[in-house]
Order: sequence, then C-alpha cells, then structure tokens
Amino acid sequence: MYAQNDVNRGEFTWKISNFTQLTARELLSEAFIVSGCRWRILVEPKGQDSNHLALYLSVHDSETLPNGWTKFSLSVIDQINNARSIRIETQHNFTASQSNWGFSSFMPLTLLHNPSRGYIANDTLEIKAEVCVLTVTPPVNIQPARPTDSFDSYFTGLEELINASETNDNSVGSSSCSQNGASGAETPSLEEVEKAMQSLKECLSHLFKLNMKERLSEALSTLSSARTGLTLEQKVAIETFRANFNDFTSDFLTFEQDNAEFELHKLQKDQRLSAMKKCHETYILYKQLMDDLIKEEEEVKSRKDKLLSDWEILLVESEEAKSGYKDEQKKVAEAEEKKRIAEERMSRSTPAWSNLKAQFC
Repeated sequence: MYAQNDVNRGEFTWKISNFTQLTARELLSEAFIVSGCRWRILVEPKGQDSNHLALYLSVHDSETLPNGWTKFSLSVIDQINNARSIRIETQHNFTASQSNWGFSSFMPLTLLHNPSRGYIANDTLEIKAEVCVLTVTPPVNIQPARPTDSFDSYFTGLEELINASETNDNSVGSSSCSQNGASGAETPSLEEVEKAMQSLKECLSHLFKLNMKERLSEALSTLSSARTGLTLEQKVAIETFRANFNDFTSDFLTFEQDNAEFELHKLQKDQRLSAMKKCHETYILYKQLMDDLIKEEEEVKSRKDKLLSDWEILLVESEEAKSGYKDEQKKVAEAEEKKRIAEERMSRSTPAWSNLKAQFC
C-alpha cells in the first residue's frame, strides 16, 4: 500500500504473506515512487549473521537516483499491539555505488518470531517505509544509523508498556480504595460489630473447610426433619436454603476456582512485569556501557586522527630534510671538486714560492 503526502515525501506498506515458508535469501518489494525516484524495500529474512532480520531501502535503478540526501525510516509493525512496532530512522546520500542503505541487524530473529508478539501474524510480516528526499546538504538533526538503534527503539516501547502498566495498576488501586471508603454509610453499633466478628469467625472456621459441603448437607438434613427446637421462621429458612443447596455449593466452588485462577494470573502478570523492569534496567546499564565505549572510540579516533596528522607533518618534514640532504650532498661533491682543483694549482705554485722565499729570506 502506497501513500504520498507531497512530491518529496511518501510512505509504503508491504505485507509479506507466508513469510516463514519463504526460503529466498533476499526479498524485494514492488516499486513505489517518491520525488520521481523508484524505491523498493529489500528484506533479508535471516540477515547476514542468521540471527537478525535485515532491512534496507533501495533505489530500483541508477537512472532514478535522488538529487541529494534522503531521510527515511523502516518499521516492522506489531499487528497485535502497534505500540510495540519497531521503527528506525536514518539518512543517506544514495549513489550508483550505494543504492541500498539500511540495517543489517534490524531486530533479533528470536524477537521477530516470538509468539507473544504480533510481528508475524497469520504468517504475514508487515513492513513500512517512510521516505523524504531532502537537499544536497545532510540534515544536521539526523544521526547515522547505529548498531544499537533497533534495541533503543524496542526498549523505548518496553518502557512505555511498563509505565502504562504501573499507571493502570495505580489507578485501579485508587479506585478500589475510594469505593471501599464510600461504602460505609453509618457507623455500626458495638453489638453489630460483635455479631459481625462472630459471624466471620464461624465462616473462617467452618465454611471454607474442605468437608464443608458434607457437614452442611448433613446438618440441613437433620434440621429439616426436626419436629421441635426450631421456630417456624427457622424451618422456612432451612427448607429454602436446602432447595438451593446444590446451586449454592456449585456457585461457591466455581467462585473459589475462578478466584484462584485470577490470583494465579495476577501473580504471574506481576512476575512478568518485574522481569520486564529488570530487563529494562539491564538495558539502561548496557546503553551506558555502550555510550562509554562510543565515547572511548571517539577519543581513540580523535587521538588517531591527531597521530595521523602529526605523521603527515613528520612526513613533510622528513621529505624536506631528505631533499635538503640530497642538495647539500651534491654541493659537497661540487665543492670537493673545486677544492681538488685548487690544491692542484697550489701544488704547482709551491716550488716557485719556496725558491723565492729562499733567495730573499
């Protein structure tokens, strides 16, 4: 499905049916046009390492290359809960030699195929591309894609789910407290309190015992046959309750089972929420470690660039010294030759000088 907001901006949704049955190493979508360029989505179901899904945006042919930088995003849609969809944005200057650009490790395959998620629903994978062709100058607010972008996107969604769960739990708790607080219209008398406490003790000590049904049935049978010791109202109450005895016990046991199942699932939900929190806390730690490593890499790169710069300066200085040495070496040879000629001339003049000196000194 293709939608175009304006000439330089558009989006395309690709639904891949029978995804888990496909064996091709690469899958290519149909072409869609943005800014006069024919684009496609390229998918590698098992990525380059067999552990991740790989997604790329591709210019279909070099004749339709965009003139300048392109900002785009790729998304894998969670078809059950859209809030868990994974979206990564980046930018690239597409050229004939770099007509594909994207993410070799978009998301782990274990997450993609997780049955509790909706990334693959009815064996269909849904991918969305959003494309905006920009000017020749790269946008300053868009950073190049990083290996951790897919993790950042996923754990941002996880954090939103955790916050929503905690907010919902808190609001339910507050509502329950308000309702309980408003239920007491009058303050009970001391006698009513004592009766309520006695009734509670009897319920706790008899009603919830495992043999409650048998004992209660036996007591009702005995009392219904009694001729004395009971008032007319008591007999009517016993007969009325006995007539509905099976419904009461059935409803009670059903409630006990349903309540136990509710408490179990509530406990398991809390455990899963706690596990999500722990995973998110570990992600924060990993992210900090990764940021530290990136900072160290930047510092190392800075030192490396400085060393390379110094190396280039040293190379220039060395070349100047080498060139100067060769020039001086040539001059030394020339001066040595002049010296040799001067010595020969001097040797020819020495006898005459010595004779003149002997005659007059």
